[in-house]
Amino acid sequence: MHIICSDLEGVFIPEIWINVAERTGIEELRLTTRDISDYDVLMKRRLSILEANRLKLKDITDVIATMELMPGAREFLDWLRARTQVIVVSDTFVEFARPMMEKLGWPTLLCHGLTIDAGGAIADYNLRQPDGKRKVVQAFKNLNYEVLAMGDSYNDVNMLKEAQQGILFRPPQNVIDEYPQFPVATTYDELKVIFGKALGEGVNREV
Repeated sequence: MHIICSDLEGVFIPEIWINVAERTGIEELRLTTRDISDYDVLMKRRLSILEANRLKLKDITDVIATMELMPGAREFLDWLRARTQVIVVSDTFVEFARPMMEKLGWPTLLCHGLTIDAGGAIADYNLRQPDGKRKVVQAFKNLNYEVLAMGDSYNDVNMLKEAQQGILFRPPQNVIDEYPQFPVATTYDELKVIFGKALGEGVNREV
């Protein structure tokens, strides 16, 4: 039996923090897990920037409310879910994710949470568990699933390594160069071919 574990940002939706950077004009918020491999370093940097600029949770959720899915994302996810179970495993936060999950048709999401202070500012972030993406794959393998995983950034690498098959989707060149063992797809049609073969079927069947 197969199960697919997928990243969220960069796979189905644009990067939230890049959109926040564009809306606020704070260029340093454009840094993501594509640029910085240590997630704790990245998040502490983000929180200090938010504090320095007096940005609150609502400032970020207002940006998220204007975002759309990546073109073709919903159709591709529906295609996958018609064939096997799909779990979205993300380093985003439940406080951010709801509008995007609605647009994706409410797939199962495993992610983190935030601590919000009385004034509505983000005081801290709370990991569901350290190295959570890899441990999700490990847990499904312990349930005798064959896990296929896809992502685009440094924080997805442990998940891809743990899976029986890991795929990079539209990664930056630095990630491609550092992890040449993973196949790279740049379109949803290419992913359909890869997953179709892994699931033991052709890609032309319509559901």
